[in-house]
Amino acid sequence: MIKVITTIIPIFMLIMLGAGVRRLGFMKPDFVAAANRLVFYLAIPALVFRALTKASLRAEFDPGAVVMMIVAVLIVVGVAIFCNYRRRGDDRPLSGTFAQATIHGNLGYIGLAVAFYYLDEAGFARVSMLVGFLMILQNLLGVVLLQYYGGKKEGASSVLNIFTPVLLNPIILAAVSGIIFNLSGLPMPQIFDRFLMILSGLALPMGLLLIGASISFALLRKWLPQALLIAFLKLLLLPAVCLGLFCLAGVDSRSFLPVTILLAAPTATLTYVMAREMGGHVDLAVAAVSLTTILSSLSYSLWLGILHSF
Repeated sequence: MIKVITTIIPIFMLIMLGAGVRRLGFMKPDFVAAANRLVFYLAIPALVFRALTKASLRAEFDPGAVVMMIVAVLIVVGVAIFCNYRRRGDDRPLSGTFAQATIHGNLGYIGLAVAFYYLDEAGFARVSMLVGFLMILQNLLGVVLLQYYGGKKEGASSVLNIFTPVLLNPIILAAVSGIIFNLSGLPMPQIFDRFLMILSGLALPMGLLLIGASISFALLRKWLPQALLIAFLKLLLLPAVCLGLFCLAGVDSRSFLPVTILLAAPTATLTYVMAREMGGHVDLAVAAVSLTTILSSLSYSLWLGILHSF
């Protein structure tokens, strides 16, 4: 349990520090935007690429974990759609964003941070391989849900404009490149390895500060009931469903711990971008990101505490 506490508290201290320094004016919107691009396009890809070049891929990759992860996400999507049906509201953009926010996790900044500081090198390598599959799945489902619930009517054009960047996502490209380099058997030059180590050191601390700077308490108060339901589905139900599937299959913790860490990540800030671009509900997206980020400190403590006993 000590390991859980020493992992989670420092991570969320950085997030709260980001929220505080934004209110004090140290992180202006222009700086946040530029720093976010730096972390997303350079630092995190360097972290993922370097981890995968050093991994034993044949020993670490588990296709069964990928399948169960996908099944868990699809089950929770079904629950979110059922909640929309029961609500019988006529605000279809809200319904689309609600369903998307329940399964679209912040993998790049928070999921990877928790995995990096909690798992060993082999465990983080497993996470780095899984993250590409989950990113593609949750972005694809996000596009489908927003279109189904009546986003912007450009149809195929909107899907193409959103899904093309998914395939060109720098984290996904870094994961694929790292796997290819690893399988090639080529040695990593020491100078380039040291360069990647220094660059990747920027990724997680800066990413966590940026997450804190994106929290909005005003919109959170306005959309609190809907955001609370999203938090329950995203932070509790989704990891619980996946953990249940793993237990039924008799899989050991080496496989389900990395998957649970990724699925327990709070709602991604990209849900706001997709809601804005595809006619979703922007305010609910911001509220969901804010609340799930705050509550994920508690939910991660819960899940890591439970998983520690396996």
